[in-house]
Amino acid sequence: MREKLMNALKEAMKSKEQRKITTIRMVQAAIKDLEIANRTKPDATTSDGDIASLLSKLVKQREESAKMYDEGGRPELAAQEREEIAIISEFMPKQLSEAEVTEIIKGIIAEIGASGIKDMGKCMALLKERYPGQLDFGKASGQIKALLS
Repeated sequence: MREKLMNALKEAMKSKEQRKITTIRMVQAAIKDLEIANRTKPDATTSDGDIASLLSKLVKQREESAKMYDEGGRPELAAQEREEIAIISEFMPKQLSEAEVTEIIKGIIAEIGASGIKDMGKCMALLKERYPGQLDFGKASGQIKALLS
């Protein structure tokens, strides 16, 4: 993942794509911050899964910002945020469809033998471990709750 980012940065610099350069550098800085934060943990490595989760968090932040800019009458800033979303999305793993997510959740529920809402945390933990950055965990949480109710 890091190598892919470095190569994309080099290409953007060669083609003088300023927005892409700035966005990739921002992503690299966020990854560096994540690595620094992970140093205090017993397992001090930052996996591609951690980076994928970080990327989805960055996209979500930009979506919220774009929405706020739209509501505030600043379409040029909203467009800038959307450009950043497109750039960051290039590096994210393939997003799972809603049907795929539902099937995965059903499989996890069966796997751990979840019987009620009390098992929701276990289901979410497995989802986050196995599919970092590949789905919206907020929506998945609602699906788990509905299936366990």
